[in-house]
Order: sequence, then structure tokens, then C-alpha cells
Amino acid sequence: AVLLAAAPLRADSPGHDAVRQAVERGEIRALADILTIVRGKLPGEVNGVEIERKNGRWLYEFRVVDGNGRLFEVYVDAKSGEIERIKEK
Repeated sequence: AVLLAAAPLRADSPGHDAVRQAVERGEIRALADILTIVRGKLPGEVNGVEIERKNGRWLYEFRVVDGNGRLFEVYVDAKSGEIERIKEK
């Protein structure tokens, strides 16, 4: 998780500047803060993260692999740090 200093962005995601500005305005929490909040609640180890804006809300999407090699997508509200949904892939 240490190498996740900044959330990678998909082509349809907002740019790094938009994310940085949202953090500075207090609209969302920084990735490091979110990781601190959710670390013990995730079903495995984080191996990727993206941030996206859907319906006016920011969401972090973590890709998590458990001890059995199963892949999960974990959606976290970027402002509150609450886990919204966990989906096995």
C-alpha cells in the first residue's frame, strides 16, 4: 500500500488537478487518509486504486486480493471513508 501515493486515473476519470483541488477544498479525503480508515476492513491486500466521480460523488475504487487469490473491488466514499460496496470479481 505504500506505493499507492497517488490514485491512478482512468481515461474517463477526472484529472489529477481536479482530484488535488477536491482534496484541498475538503470535498474528499486524501488517499493516505482513506487507507488509514479502511485498512482493517478490507478483505485482503490492496493492489490497485482508482478515483472516479459518479453522480456528483467521489469514490475510491480499491482492487483487493485476499489470501486465496480472489479479487474484489471495494468502493469507498471519498469524503466519509465509508465502504459503500464490496464486489467479488
